[in-house]
Amino acid sequence: MARVVTRETILKELEGLAEDQLPVVLDFIHFLKFRQEAERARQRFAAAVEEARSIAKERGITDEDVLEEIRAVRFRQ
Repeated sequence: MARVVTRETILKELEGLAEDQLPVVLDFIHFLKFRQEAERARQRFAAAVEEARSIAKERGITDEDVLEEIRAVRFRQ
């Protein structure tokens, strides 16, 4: 219920806003959506890292093993 009231209030406020201010509101909405998606991406990344660490642990791969692989690839180039 509160969500509907908030949406209605926002729409009413937009109706009273000067036309030249609407692009500013739209930019802010885009910013909020971008921030929301960035947070989702961070969460997906953290979950992927956790899964990779779990798989590595199951296979006996240590952090040092990973660092050695990275160093080997970097110095080959």
